[in-house]
Amino acid sequence: MSLQTERLVDVDDVRLRVLEAGDPGAPVVILAHGFPELAYSWRHQIPVLADAGYHVLAPDQRGYGGSSAPEAVEAYDIHHLTGDLVALLDDIGARQAVFIGHDWGAMVVWHTALLHPDRVRAVAGLSVPPIPRARTRPTERWREKFGEDFYMLRFQEPGVADAEMAADVAATMRGMFDDLSPDAPPGWISDDELAHYVSEFGRTGFTGALNWYRNYDRNWESTPTLVDARITVPALFIGGTADPIGPTMNPARAREVVAGPYTERWISGAGHWVQQERPDDVNRMLLEFLREVESS
Repeated sequence: MSLQTERLVDVDDVRLRVLEAGDPGAPVVILAHGFPELAYSWRHQIPVLADAGYHVLAPDQRGYGGSSAPEAVEAYDIHHLTGDLVALLDDIGARQAVFIGHDWGAMVVWHTALLHPDRVRAVAGLSVPPIPRARTRPTERWREKFGEDFYMLRFQEPGVADAEMAADVAATMRGMFDDLSPDAPPGWISDDELAHYVSEFGRTGFTGALNWYRNYDRNWESTPTLVDARITVPALFIGGTADPIGPTMNPARAREVVAGPYTERWISGAGHWVQQERPDDVNRMLLEFLREVESS
């Protein structure tokens, strides 16, 4: 099994804690976690991808874990988030990578393919499909479609959700994993694994992570050029058929933003945390995709 190391990488205005495995010089794969997760969320994928011949980088993204958490809300907009991933390529002297993201990380890698197309060899999103740029301001659309109590609207006010989630970190993390998984308590996470998340978020709090949500409107306002932008590299979406977040997404619109080769895969009975719930299925699908990309 490939040796996994941990190091700190300075990128622009932040320092990222990065898990790394595989041979330098091998094709690069960058893994982007979601909310509220960590690079640790890819613990089942990192060694498998490295052993398959890839140079794997998985950062705690800004605001999370061992990475910097800037105070300014605007420091978490989509330009900073995609820029961090591209900067990891610069750090190792690589021109391109296959970018793979889960949940919010999927949003980041889809946008990396749109904002930095020359740096992306291929892209894959787990649980969150590629969707075209919204016609209206996101917060306005959520109020009309889901009502004022929609969780992403509740996340908008700085300090409120932050305090609620930090009041009992163990209950917050267990609740998140339970609520978005078909089985509660979920058998895919051990007590020790859960304790790792609780320890990290107990130390950092949730403000940095929640600030990603507080940039939805800013991201929309700052990307009008993406109206006509298309992803032209090979793309893969993997979803769980039992993901409760599924109804808020619309995979059927993927072809409005993806113009290149596109594959949609579903894992029967899987919830939102697919790469942790069903690692063997996800690893198989990712390796099939990567082999197709390498052969194209």
